[in-house]
Amino acid sequence: MALIKREQVAGMNIHYMRYSLEYFLDAQVAAGIQSIEFWTGVPHYYLDPMTYSDCKVLKDKIQSRGLEVRVFTPENCMYQYQFAATKPEIFEKSFQYFSNGIKATAELGCEIMQCNSGWGYYDEDREEAWKRSREMLSKLADVAQKEGVTLAMEALRPEESNLVINVSGAKRMFDEINHPNLKILVDTTAMGVAGETLQDWFDVFGEDIIHTHFVDGNPYGHLIWGDGHHNLEEFLTVLQKNGYTGLLGQEITDSRYFQDPKSHDIRNMHAFKAFM
Repeated sequence: MALIKREQVAGMNIHYMRYSLEYFLDAQVAAGIQSIEFWTGVPHYYLDPMTYSDCKVLKDKIQSRGLEVRVFTPENCMYQYQFAATKPEIFEKSFQYFSNGIKATAELGCEIMQCNSGWGYYDEDREEAWKRSREMLSKLADVAQKEGVTLAMEALRPEESNLVINVSGAKRMFDEINHPNLKILVDTTAMGVAGETLQDWFDVFGEDIIHTHFVDGNPYGHLIWGDGHHNLEEFLTVLQKNGYTGLLGQEITDSRYFQDPKSHDIRNMHAFKAFM
């Protein structure tokens, strides 16, 4: 039963952090993946508040293999830059870092850059961190508008953030920012941990959902399909029912996949093929 198109499945390079960029790209071709959500980890790309790697070089390497980069995802969990940074100097450096990410997104010909709410200290007033996150995302949405880019905001798990961690938090932030260049990304792991469903998110956001991190889980873990307990066919049916035509980003982060990521991507695509 055809529920998606092949080009909707977007391979990511997070679980290739111990391999070269070229190996990752060749592995996507071998797996039959056509679209890329590009993660900017230093092994494959350099991005900081002052500079970023040559996008033409990256784009040429991607396109020469018949691939297309569709979403740009600046690293924002393992490194020091985040959307609700507390110290003023780090807040400003984070703003410049993500602004450069937006510029790189545009130079690559992408329309979407991933973002989230960031996080605040547990020993501060949560509302103060919320204000910083809202200010950062509002300013970045203005930059994105100038560059012809749309930000796609995802929820995080409670272990990662005390700000946007569920559909209601995403709705509050989305409404408070109220900017045409800020839309929604559904992460199925954060969704599952929150005890929510895909339909819950579509009921709230509808067409404002422009991207997904669409992975299996228990509900924790960003897993290859078949390694968790989510029902792939049911999830894809919900997407189709709601008219979703965006990407299914394969944000695979569990360390079990780091040693031989290519074989797991091939296995992952095999799960999707029955629905293409």
